[in-house]
Amino acid sequence: MNHCHDSLGLPFRLDHSRGSELISHTGMDARVSLQGEQKFESLSSCHEMTRSLDTIIAGDCREILKGIPDECVHLVVTSPPYADRRSKVYGGVKPDDYVQWILPITDELRRVLRPTGSFVLNIKEIVVNGERHTYVIELILEMRRRGWVWTEEYIWHKRNCYPGKWPNRFRDSWERCLHFTKHKTFAMYQEAVMVPMGDWRHSRLRNLSDTDRIRDNSHVNSGFGKNISNWLGRERAYPTNVLHMATECANKGHSATFPVALPAWFIRLFTRPGELVLDPFVGSGTTAVAARELGRHYIGIDISPEFCEVAQQRLKSRPRGRQSNATNGRPKAGKADQELPLFFLQAADTGPR
Repeated sequence: MNHCHDSLGLPFRLDHSRGSELISHTGMDARVSLQGEQKFESLSSCHEMTRSLDTIIAGDCREILKGIPDECVHLVVTSPPYADRRSKVYGGVKPDDYVQWILPITDELRRVLRPTGSFVLNIKEIVVNGERHTYVIELILEMRRRGWVWTEEYIWHKRNCYPGKWPNRFRDSWERCLHFTKHKTFAMYQEAVMVPMGDWRHSRLRNLSDTDRIRDNSHVNSGFGKNISNWLGRERAYPTNVLHMATECANKGHSATFPVALPAWFIRLFTRPGELVLDPFVGSGTTAVAARELGRHYIGIDISPEFCEVAQQRLKSRPRGRQSNATNGRPKAGKADQELPLFFLQAADTGPR
């Protein structure tokens, strides 16, 4: 048994006896069993919570979340089952019932989230009777009424989306990643997700015109403008809110696995090494794998024992990252998912906010 400390200096215990880090507990009433052996208890404080880090829990998140203390989680990243999908595992919630089904879960997530934490919800509306259902829009509005701040919407562009043809629309190649916070001020480490500028910069920035060296305002009076000389000497730039990532081709024992790169991007952006990431619909463990590789702690919950077993097997094969706060898990130059394209400089880079 190892005695360690989390990023807040609180002690926790890791049991490495089974390869994957499962926490052994005694002295409390168990809320749910994992693999028939491990126990997750109702905990009363963040100090007790540190004993349950790096755990995959088989059970209904609507009940499990009630055992997590207030304001312990730094980041929630999850992709809940879409309406009318995967009914054999998750019950196949009807689109008209989806908002009322998920709201008690988001209420609990808001309770366990730290004041400076973030909640990233990967979700997409389905088509019902030839038109997009509005349950995602309805969910956003209802979450705002309950105190959430809808801070941003990121788009996951799926580079290898499934083929298909419909008479009134084209194939889906993107999904929403909705970013919610409890307050307008929250933890965000933008430098951790900066992208390489690209080789084009060597020729484009070699000989700047006089216009390139001053703020060139838009000629259509939009209020935007750019100064190309500001890019001199830069190796990296901030990305856009569109994430270009391929879907997971090998489904890892789950029918809807997103790529490790997707939760990893948000983990780098919104947390530091040693902090806690929660996924209440962890499925085959992708969020937990990303957290582990980036040196973060994780708690994953899923109602399917089979998926939890898959998640455990994946975690056993993944080394724990030991990222420093200096790099925050940032990929090395040339290894990022995307580069800043040339056309970025052809658009305005500053303007009203």
